[in-house]
Amino acid sequence: MGQPVVPVILAGGQGTRLWPLSRSARPKQFLPLTGKTSLFQETLKRVSDPSRYAPPIVITNADYRFVVAEQAQEIGVPLAGILLEPVARNTTAAIAAGAVFAERQGGADTVIHVLASDAAIVADDGYWASVEVAAAAASKGSLVTFGISPTGPETGYGYIEVGAERGDGTRDVARFVEKPDHDKAVAMLRQGGFYWNSGMFMLGVGSFLDECRALSPESFEAAQGAVENAKADLDFVRLDEASFATAPNISVDYAIFEKSQKVAVVPVSFSWSDLGSWDAVWKVSPQDAQHNAVVGDATLSNTTNSLVHSEKAHVAIEGLDDVAVIATEDAVFVGRLSESQKVGAMVKALKARPETQAITEIHKTAYRPWGGYSSILNGARFQVKKLFVKPGAKLSLQKHHHRAEHWVVVSGSAEVTIDGKVTMVNENESIYLPLGCVHRLANPGKILLEVIEVQTGSYLGEDDIIRIEDEFGRA
Repeated sequence: MGQPVVPVILAGGQGTRLWPLSRSARPKQFLPLTGKTSLFQETLKRVSDPSRYAPPIVITNADYRFVVAEQAQEIGVPLAGILLEPVARNTTAAIAAGAVFAERQGGADTVIHVLASDAAIVADDGYWASVEVAAAAASKGSLVTFGISPTGPETGYGYIEVGAERGDGTRDVARFVEKPDHDKAVAMLRQGGFYWNSGMFMLGVGSFLDECRALSPESFEAAQGAVENAKADLDFVRLDEASFATAPNISVDYAIFEKSQKVAVVPVSFSWSDLGSWDAVWKVSPQDAQHNAVVGDATLSNTTNSLVHSEKAHVAIEGLDDVAVIATEDAVFVGRLSESQKVGAMVKALKARPETQAITEIHKTAYRPWGGYSSILNGARFQVKKLFVKPGAKLSLQKHHHRAEHWVVVSGSAEVTIDGKVTMVNENESIYLPLGCVHRLANPGKILLEVIEVQTGSYLGEDDIIRIEDEFGRA
C-alpha cells in the first residue's frame, strides 16, 4: 500500500438507536456488542498493522475523551492524536479537521482512511483488497467511498448507484440515494447496480481539502481555524471552539461527495453492518438452533428468532417469536425485533418528557477516568453509591458545600486523605468525611477498590464539587 495510510476514526456519535444499552453518556461504539471488546476497540485493531497504517487520529467530544484513551491503551494501540470537538457539527467539519491535522503532521500527499467507530466489519481478504484499491486511487486524487453489496432491502441505509468502471478497480458514482422505503429498496435491488453507502472513505488530504475549500468553504475555514488555534490538554487536542462553531451542520455526503467530480466508489462484498438497530445486532450475533441470540442471564422456552440482552436481571421468555428484550439496571425495552428501527423515535419521545429524559442520557453506572460509580438508592437528603477505583488511580482532591459522606470499603484497600491527614482503610472498615472537608480517595493496591458511599445533606447533585487538584484536567 506504499506509504502507511493514516486512519481517521469518528467516535463522537451518541447511538441512541440501541437504547437502553447505548445512551449519550456511554454510546454504542464503546460497548462490547459483538464480542469481549468494544466496537471502537475492534476498529482500532483493524488499523493496528504498522505495515499498512500509521497511528490513528480519533475525533470525538470531550465527554468521551477518557474512554477513548483508556480503550486504546487497553488493547495497546498508540494514537497520533485525540481531537476533541467543542460542538457537534456533523461529518464534514469532523473529517475536514482530521484532514487538516493529518496534513500538518505528514503533508498534502498523506492518504487518510475515514472510519466510523461503531460498525461491525469482517476484515477478510476481500476487505483488504478493497482497501488496497481505494488507497491507490486516493493517492492519485480520487475521493473514494466504499459501497457494500446489499444482502437485503434495508431501509436504514443510504444507497450508491454505481456507474462506469474506471479501470483501477473503482467505478464512477451515478448518484447517491437517501434511505428508501421498503418498496423502493426492493426495486433498486431488483434493478441491480445499487450498493449500501458505508460511510467509509479513503482520501488524499490535499485533494479532499481542495474540494472542501471549493464546495464547502465555511467547513474548510472552520476546520483550518479550529486546528490552527487548538490547545493541547494532557493527551488531547481541543479544537478551537470559536472557529469550529462556524462550520455548517452538514454531512460530508451532502457537502462534498454529491457535488464533487473526483468521487469514485469501490464495490465490495465483505460483511459490514452499522449496527443501527437491535435487529442488526441480532444478525451478527451467535445464535442457537432456534435463531435466538442471548447475552447475559436468560431462560427461553418455545421462543424463536429473538434477541435477549440483560445486564443483571434474569430474563425469562415463554412462547414468543421475533422479540427484542434489552434489560439494563434502570430500563427495559421490549418490542418486535423486526421493527427495532423504531427505537429512535421512542427515545425522542422519552427525551421530551422531564420524568424520563434522564434514562435516555445516563446509566445508573457512570464511568470516569479513575473508574466510576453506580447509583444504588436515592431518598430525601441521602443517596447510596458504589464507587469502583482502578488500581493505582485516584480521584481529585475535592470538597463539597452541602453534603457529608461515609465510605465503607468492601473490596481492596483505600488511601483516604481528609484535610491533609492520610488514613489507610481496609476491607470491612469505614471512615466519615464531614461536610466541607478537603478529601481524596485513592487505590494504592493491585486489585479493584470497591467502596460503598453514603451521602447525606441538603443537596446531593454531582455539581456540588470543588476540585482543588485533578490529574485529569477537570475544573
